[in-house]
Amino acid sequence: QVQLVESGGGLVQAGGSLRLSCAASGRTFSRYAMAWFRRAPGKEREFVAGLNGSGDRRYSADSVLGRFTISRDNAKNTVYLQMNSLKPEDTAVYYCAANRNGVLRTPEYDYWGQGTQVTVSS
Repeated sequence: QVQLVESGGGLVQAGGSLRLSCAASGRTFSRYAMAWFRRAPGKEREFVAGLNGSGDRRYSADSVLGRFTISRDNAKNTVYLQMNSLKPEDTAVYYCAANRNGVLRTPEYDYWGQGTQVTVSS
């Protein structure tokens, strides 16, 4: 069992930055691919970024490419999402997810966090 707890969300002006963190429980964190998804009001949950267990393979959605960076620290059991040049359309609840079978761009993940709200004002 893996528990995921997100933090770092908040209110920011357009053009600003935020860094989300996701702390994981358990001793097998490095075996899991990790990803961030988001759900905006009235929309489906969508893939934002993901990386494999060692962190050397990263994937991003086209909408955030060049602005958001996913990383992980396996010694701290934590995955991060650095978000720069934020836009109002980035407003959503952001979820951390873990999967034993690699990075998927669809939400078939084994474990999910509760989510953290990110609001970008114009």
